[in-house]
Amino acid sequence: MKAVRMSRHGKPDVLTVEALADPVAGEDEALIRIEAASINPSDVKNVAGAMAQTTLPRTPGRDFAGVVEAGPAAWIGAEVWGTGGDTGFTRDGSHAEYILVPASSLRRKPSTLDFEQAASVGVNFLAAWRGLVDGADLRAGETVLIIAASGGVGNAAVQIARRIGAHIIGTDRRPPRPGAAITQTGLSLIADGADIPPAVRKATLGGGADVVLDCVGGVMFRHALDCLRLRGRLVEMSVTGGREVTFDLADFYHNESRLIGVDTLKLDLTASADVLEALRPGFEAGDYHAAPIVRRFALDDAVAAYQAVAGGEPGRVVLRPFG
Repeated sequence: MKAVRMSRHGKPDVLTVEALADPVAGEDEALIRIEAASINPSDVKNVAGAMAQTTLPRTPGRDFAGVVEAGPAAWIGAEVWGTGGDTGFTRDGSHAEYILVPASSLRRKPSTLDFEQAASVGVNFLAAWRGLVDGADLRAGETVLIIAASGGVGNAAVQIARRIGAHIIGTDRRPPRPGAAITQTGLSLIADGADIPPAVRKATLGGGADVVLDCVGGVMFRHALDCLRLRGRLVEMSVTGGREVTFDLADFYHNESRLIGVDTLKLDLTASADVLEALRPGFEAGDYHAAPIVRRFALDDAVAAYQAVAGGEPGRVVLRPFG
């Protein structure tokens, strides 16, 4: 089979496309023919060497959708989707013609999604679900602030929060792109940095947000914390501009605030599959929608595809191993 490979870290041009032996499914494993696999910013960071757990040589790629070709008899021919915090890091990933996975991780893709759409859901919706549902336990009627609401995770979070029945406030540094979920539901605030807390206080009549999902982190941490109402929960899952932060500890405990960290890389293929299964009803009901696919690349053009994502290509970029 053909597979994207990295034997050293660096810019996307360190990647090669190589011919490898076809994987063989062992006991309790399944072999999936990859119909589509998306490229996430975290995949680019992985190639650059930002993920300390990654072992080389490695086939990168977390998200995928395809057809089961070997494994448990009941799954042969099934259309499946998947993602994993181990995939592309400590086990070979999805940027290949085939991927070998634990049979326990097999989940049927929603019938409402084609292969490209199903392959583009994983990381973004997984992070949003882990933050809002597993982390913050967001409830109907609560107010949630989503910082960077038009980004990949933010856009997924808006949709999940809407299905839960929360009141949604989304902030961005510039007007959200056309079609972003926040433009269709909730309140969209164009604000950045220190301008966010007063804007949120004004929008909530001084109360603040029950939950803040900070999709930026680092430089945004203190401003996100200042948006919490009494006993509010702040979810952090990213770092931009600095790993270390400071805040007023007295203000923090007087407000009885909660700080929650979420790391999707802690979920392997099987644990991630449980989250995908929880997301399925939202997609099949039409409440969740995959982000637009903006560019498609053949596997042989993987370097160009990675360069597009590294350059900030808006929307989703996918690889189609078989055209």
